[in-house]
Amino acid sequence: MLEICIEKTKNPKTLPPATDPLTFGTIFTDHMFTMDYEEGRGWHGARITPYQPLELSPAAMVFHYGQELFEGMKAYKAADGRILLFRPELNAARLNASAERICIPPIPVADFVAAVKAIVRLDGAWIPDKPGTALYIRPFIIATDSFLGVRPSHGYKFIIICSPVGAYYPEGLDPVKIWVEEEYVRAVRGGLGETKAGANYVASLKAQQKAKEAGYSQVLWLDGVERKYVEEVGAMNIFFRINDTVVTPALGGSILAGITRLSCMELCALWGHMVSEEKIAVADLFAAARGGELTEAWGTGTAAVVSPVGELRMGSETLQVADGGIGTLTRRLYDSLTAIQTGRIEGPEGWVVEV
Repeated sequence: MLEICIEKTKNPKTLPPATDPLTFGTIFTDHMFTMDYEEGRGWHGARITPYQPLELSPAAMVFHYGQELFEGMKAYKAADGRILLFRPELNAARLNASAERICIPPIPVADFVAAVKAIVRLDGAWIPDKPGTALYIRPFIIATDSFLGVRPSHGYKFIIICSPVGAYYPEGLDPVKIWVEEEYVRAVRGGLGETKAGANYVASLKAQQKAKEAGYSQVLWLDGVERKYVEEVGAMNIFFRINDTVVTPALGGSILAGITRLSCMELCALWGHMVSEEKIAVADLFAAARGGELTEAWGTGTAAVVSPVGELRMGSETLQVADGGIGTLTRRLYDSLTAIQTGRIEGPEGWVVEV
């Protein structure tokens, strides 16, 4: 069992008023979890302290070589007061898969879950309970060796911070508009596309900026080799309902294995829908939209949960998805996932873990 030393803050912050809208990722709770790694000693020194700045050498390897990774998950307040996590062991497994790719030592799944539970339990008063809100949890690992040279670090910090949040997109559950990116690429097979490393996201910024200037919320990435197969949206996996089959790009090393993605696939199959993971040519997707065969499109991710897509643009062509509104399956997935996460309905066994 992970032993965690706890130092409670002597200067608690004022909780945000329940009437104020929560802008995603701008407010942080009173405490943070930290654990250190040293080569030969392993992970040690698990502790919760008041939220505070980090002290790192300017030569810390994370700054120069980008050896770092992160996860994203949420805690929810049930109507009966219970605090619930959604499939946290999958976040732990994905963190370790990312760590293996970029030469960071793994963290035992049980220790990861215990650390998350401990910080969430201590800062439980920060969990909002209005519909569509949650406590966003950001576990991350950074390389800390003070060394200028390209090699894996010998020391690391594992840190967890938390933030009460509302909707990720300003549109909320209104359909978003997606820009198909043809100039830049985010990832290639064999690279870092399937990891939650910061390098994955900084590579997306230029195209995201271009899309925003054109009035679009997110970028739909194409494969980095042939530039013709759909991969994922900037911060989400992507789904399409074509001829009543639920289709999503197959994982192939350049797409993040989303936990919400997996959950949506499992729910759709449970409800009797045909679900297909496959290579989706963007030309075929646009042809399906023109022919009326594309009836729904949505993105999935921890931050947004399920986000309907109402419009696609590639080059000079703009296509509306069906009537531009929220599809029936998209709505059912959003309603079901959020109800499971907040304990309003019972989901598949093991999906919800009480803190």
